[in-house]
Amino acid sequence: MPSSTVDPADPVFRLHQGGKMAVASTVPLTSREDLSLAYTPGVAQVCEAIAADPRLAAEYTWTGHTVAVVTDGSAVLGLGNIGPRAALPVMEGKAVLFKQFGGVDAVPVCLDTQDVDEIVAAVRALAPSFGGINLEDISAPRCFEIERRLDEALDIPVFHDDQHGTAIVVLAALRNAAALLNRKLGDLRVGVSGAGAAGVAVTKMLVAGGVNPEQVVVCDSRGIIGRHRKGLTGTKAELAELTNADGREGDITRALRGADVLIGVSGGQIPESAVAGMAPGGIVFALANPTPEVHPQVAARHVAVVATGRSDYPNQINNVLAFPGVFRGALDARATRITDGMKVAAADAIAGVVAESLTPEAIVPSPLDPRVAPAVAEAVVEAARRDGVIR
Repeated sequence: MPSSTVDPADPVFRLHQGGKMAVASTVPLTSREDLSLAYTPGVAQVCEAIAADPRLAAEYTWTGHTVAVVTDGSAVLGLGNIGPRAALPVMEGKAVLFKQFGGVDAVPVCLDTQDVDEIVAAVRALAPSFGGINLEDISAPRCFEIERRLDEALDIPVFHDDQHGTAIVVLAALRNAAALLNRKLGDLRVGVSGAGAAGVAVTKMLVAGGVNPEQVVVCDSRGIIGRHRKGLTGTKAELAELTNADGREGDITRALRGADVLIGVSGGQIPESAVAGMAPGGIVFALANPTPEVHPQVAARHVAVVATGRSDYPNQINNVLAFPGVFRGALDARATRITDGMKVAAADAIAGVVAESLTPEAIVPSPLDPRVAPAVAEAVVEAARRDGVIR
């Protein structure tokens, strides 16, 4: 019996009826000869060739253009830990975006476990069927270990989009915002609200892209992260060593005092008074969805450039600007992993698409801009060659 929350007449439910994906054949099957080539006996020749040289799989199977979109359903959008079945519509949507924007085929894989060892084992076992692994909507801090272990174990790209996709687009947007305001990344004082998957990755990506880590201050739910905080472990301990050279203590208001940039990836609300305490001509990226950390109209009273994660305001920081092109490039290059150099190159490519037409309301391309994925893919291929991660 349908749930009372389901309205079959609602266009959202109508669109999702039967799912958003299907499998289609790429070869004809209209004659006995077709069958003999696509299946037995012809397929045995391809199997024997791959057995002799596994690298041929990328050329003679779908692995050269197919990734797995893997989740455990523990951190789905703004819905939280809703489990693998409820996460499947999101993973199908992600797969559709891969195909539409990057020409990459993607298969949703929703795992009915939230145990790190079991997730790693399951993905390792599935990996021969795919050319890359896109981890999605897995809660922190488990996502860090899962990605690290899979990256070490597999010879195909592993990419946690909630971390690195967000970070790539943030770096691209900040590059263009700084250029628009005639500022240099290395001179910017940056406050980051949130030390989960996105906050940690954004901080590291900004540093890789040229922001001075000594001028970055990161806050979690307990306040500013720094050497004064006792008992920090893992990624937060790394942040304490890397950032906050001034030894600031206190809450987000203290972190933003005199800052040039606020990057919100926490979902918590930031008072207007904290934004008012930033340096003149500042930049605010309030990326929580559906409710930004500070309303964009409020932020605009105090800063020069505002971005959000929403499509109904200018400057949407949307992961779809990054992941289709990143994986397209990684697959085309037959890369064994995705390096920091490849991520920075992706950010530069995204920024470059609109670099000649910047305005305060257009520091990043539209998610629908057809120029983005090809530019990102080309940049990623070149970076993969420079970094020596090609099979």
